Amino acid sequence: MEAGFRVIDTGARDGRRQIAFDQALIDAHRTGAIPDTIRFLRFPPTALIGRHQALAREVNIETCRVRGIGIARRITGGGAIYFDEGQLGWELVMRRATLGIGSLTEVTRRLCEAAAAGLSRLGVPAQYRPRNDIEVNGRKLSGTGGFFEEDTLFFQGTVLVDMNPADMLAALNVPQAKLARRALDSAAQRVVTLKELLGSAPSLESVKAALLAGFTERLGITAVPGEITALEETLAARLHDEEIGTDAFVAGIGDPGADGSMLAARHTGAGGTIEAYVRLEGARRDRIREALITGDFFVTPPRTIYDLEASLRNVAVTDAGDAVERFFAQTRVGLLTVAPADFRKVVEDALASAA
Repeated sequence: MEAGFRVIDTGARDGRRQIAFDQALIDAHRTGAIPDTIRFLRFPPTALIGRHQALAREVNIETCRVRGIGIARRITGGGAIYFDEGQLGWELVMRRATLGIGSLTEVTRRLCEAAAAGLSRLGVPAQYRPRNDIEVNGRKLSGTGGFFEEDTLFFQGTVLVDMNPADMLAALNVPQAKLARRALDSAAQRVVTLKELLGSAPSLESVKAALLAGFTERLGITAVPGEITALEETLAARLHDEEIGTDAFVAGIGDPGADGSMLAARHTGAGGTIEAYVRLEGARRDRIREALITGDFFVTPPRTIYDLEASLRNVAVTDAGDAVERFFAQTRVGLLTVAPADFRKVVEDALASAA
């Protein structure tokens, strides 16, 4: 029996309000108030950073202020992206059991392959590329990300329908190391739009229809047009005003290395970039007072990183690496292409910098 999904479209809204609606969907789904859902959405010009990223490292804040570009923090991991009206967002919120998929890696593969199959209906050879992109001839057409919240899976992606790469380059601080890994001179070379591929931008309705076809055929589900509920709007408004829409949430991770008071290290691997910042205490500076982990990686559940940071407080420097391993061994965590050893390495490298 096919699983039925409600389809809704929240249109173009302020970036922080769209992210608040993400969390509202999750909260409402977890309580059984809404069914499995596919949502489409759009943004005014907005710089969106990942849940664990340092704002000042990823976004040209002054340029965004001058140009009126919004800044928001996603509730999903991954890297910073630029979003405007020429792009289409898509999301699925569903029960874990709907597709019978247990791991974040398998979820990402299945959903990206379904989205790629749908986009291919538009006449482009879209393909999934690990860890979380949909590409055409090696260039990124869609980025994705998601996580599990108890028995609810939340997964989202974008489609570059039409965009001026100069706007993206102005809003974001794209690390040269990220470009060097793909032998690119600029971030503009890394992305491609449907307009560039097809000669003209397809209508948003045709893109939505193509994605829905991919999801229904590849995932074995049905998609039925539905309505946004008053509960979702109320939850989203409250989440926006109390947390997700606040500057405190968006700027919650600033630039921890700015004043040089913390030991720092960076590690880049298949799962993305992880940065560790550590402050020591004690007469011999032999214990960890505070640890902060940032980066564009994906973990589930999202609070995993906050728990890891807490587990390192007051740990002896000589035991830090083992403490990281113990944390992951004792915690139910889902990782996408990144491993506990990556987190251990970056913490140990930060501590080694003290020498």
